[in-house]
Amino acid sequence: MHPLRTHHIDFRIYFEDTDVTGIVYHANYVKYFERGRTESLRACFANLSDLMVNDDPCTFAVSNIEIAYKRPAKLDDIITVETILASAKGAKMVFDQKIFRGAELLAAATVTAAVITLEGRPRRMPEAMRIRMEELLA
Repeated sequence: MHPLRTHHIDFRIYFEDTDVTGIVYHANYVKYFERGRTESLRACFANLSDLMVNDDPCTFAVSNIEIAYKRPAKLDDIITVETILASAKGAKMVFDQKIFRGAELLAAATVTAAVITLEGRPRRMPEAMRIRMEELLA
């Protein structure tokens, strides 16, 4: 497996992430997964904003997300977001993501992201992106 196909990033849980009991509010997991995917793509393409200003511009939009919550993250925890590129073809990328506290699985998600034009319409991946994704999946 290509080393950039699996990406890990750590975050600390702050007061702003939690409810009154110190447990992470469920919607914040979506933010953690988003940060994990963004950093994963940044590791592949360096400057993501370049994708929007080159000769063949594009960006991404989540079209589907399924999350299974296993255990709660809590105030002061250090969590790790693991992002794996599962597939990429046409106008679609699928990511398998997990959030861990140490070795303990807290949440798992399958996220489908569409490649879109700057006007928000689905489009096929630009050729350079398609080639890069094929390299990662090889």
